[in-house]
Parts: sequence; structure tokens; C-alpha cells
Amino acid sequence: MSNLEREAVPSVCGGRGFVVAEPVRELLSPRHVRLGEAGEVRRLLPNLGRRMVGAWCFVDHYGPDDIADEPGMQVPPHPHMGLQTVSWLHEGEVLHRDSTGSLQTIRPRELGLMTSGRAISHSEESPRPHARFLHGAQLWVALPDGHRHTEPRFEHHADLPVVTARGIEATLILGGLDGATSPGTAYTPIVGADLALARGADVRLPLEPDFEYAVLSMSGEAYVDGVPVLPGSMLYLGCGRGELPLRAESDAGLMLLGGEPFEEELIMFWNWIGRTQEEIEQARRDWMEGTRFGEVKGYDGAPLPAPELPPVPLKPRGRVR
Repeated sequence: MSNLEREAVPSVCGGRGFVVAEPVRELLSPRHVRLGEAGEVRRLLPNLGRRMVGAWCFVDHYGPDDIADEPGMQVPPHPHMGLQTVSWLHEGEVLHRDSTGSLQTIRPRELGLMTSGRAISHSEESPRPHARFLHGAQLWVALPDGHRHTEPRFEHHADLPVVTARGIEATLILGGLDGATSPGTAYTPIVGADLALARGADVRLPLEPDFEYAVLSMSGEAYVDGVPVLPGSMLYLGCGRGELPLRAESDAGLMLLGGEPFEEELIMFWNWIGRTQEEIEQARRDWMEGTRFGEVKGYDGAPLPAPELPPVPLKPRGRVR
């Protein structure tokens, strides 16, 4: 999914200097964003109070939406660079096309992982016909400097490892958890996991103390380290935790996001992550001139134009609050 806002603003992210190096409980409220024909999403990252969680730098939660008589998700071709996109569904399906020639329908609990590297473009749409409900999350992972110019690629993993205990099933999206490892390609120490909690579950999830973590609530009533987290909100947890208490008042769906705090300073503008203003300016020229990012074939519609750059210089900085 793209950042479709026409008044795009740069986000400054990264750097260890602002990482909370101890456990905290910081509840992040979403910003509601209209995405054209794709409807409305709840944006959790970047957030006014928190820009990144490990290498996770963008989190949108959408649905559940009744799209039985609607076109559903319709995101025209748009560019990316310097990041990975993670498509994750609880309900519905999304048809992915990209400029490497990939064509893949992504279904619930299947990983759609696109590594943009130096440049890629893609579209996302609800198939025709499609399921009645659409519910999921779209996330971005910042690529470290040593890998951000890699060749673009797309991965689809329908069979992901699952860690089970009484009252919980944890599906590994990216990275590792409790001895299990996702087949998705990761370029930094990271974890993403889908947590399905049964009503009455009271469990402790093992964590890496050197990682920072956040939990996104997808559905149901759950308490994360004693804090009620409502669907569409996210609790930032900081670092220094060896385990995480979870309790469910009803069947609940959560997403655990974490990783080693991201050291680098970077600029995120529209759908690009770079390190300098010149990189962003060049990306915009290349997209508008139809070079470098390739062509998405088969989508019934025109590509998205890039927003204008702001009148002030774009400067890479560390994490800000």
C-alpha cells in the first residue's frame, strides 16, 4: 500500500540517541488517513510521539471493512525505494502486481514481502470478485545502508512457522521468535509476529531484551503488560524486556513488532526512504519521467503522480519525539 496523501511531508527517523532503553508503556493513537478509493486507514507509524520501532517505520491498520458492493482496495501503480513492504491480512485478499513481473494474490496469514531496494513500482487491488470483508495491515521496514541499493524482488510465503502454547498461536511474519524463524528475507535483526489469543488466555511471550517492541491490536479485547489496547491502536514497549504478559478478555488478534534499534539517520518522503535530499529529488524526477522504477503491467488505471517536494530542505536526522 502506498502513502497516498497528496500533501506529503518528510519524516525524520532513525538513530539510537532517542531509543527508550528500558520498559515503558506508551499508548499510540492512530491518525485517520483517507486513501482515495482504498478507503480509510489508521496510521500508527510514523506517529507524533514515535517514528520507528526497530526497522519498522510505517504501519497502517485497515478494516474490517464491508466491501461486498464496493471495489475494495484500489491502489494504482506507485514507486518505492530503500524499504521493504509487508502485506498482512486477517480477512479478504489483495492482488499484488509489480515492475519485476510479479502477479500474486495474497490471502489471510500469508506473507507478501516486497524488497524495493534501489527501485520498484507496484499496485494493489481487491480481486474481482472478492470476499465481503477486508481487514489487514500494511507495514514498511527500512533497509540499512548496506542493502538499500539491492535488486528489487518479491516474495510470497503461504506456509509460515507457528509457535503455539496454551491460549496463543504466534505466526512468524518476519525474523524469529522462541526458536522459530520466518522464511521471509530480513536485513536487520527484527521480529514481526501475528498473535492469535483465545478468550481467557493469560500468557507470557519470550522477548529479546536488546530489541525494542510495540504491539498493534487488530481485533478483540486484550491487555498487553496490563494495559488495555483497543483495535487500531498500538502500545510502544521500549527495550529491556525478557518477556511480555498478554491477557485476552475475548478472542483477540495482535501484531508484535520489534527489532534492534535502527542506528542510521534517514529521510522518509512519500513512498521513498533515502539519506539525502538529492536522493529524494532524483527519485521524484525518475518516477515522473518514467525511468528507473519500471512499469506495472496489467493494472487498469494510470500511475500515481508524485507530490511536490516541500520548500524547505530535507535533512536526515535521528529519532525524534
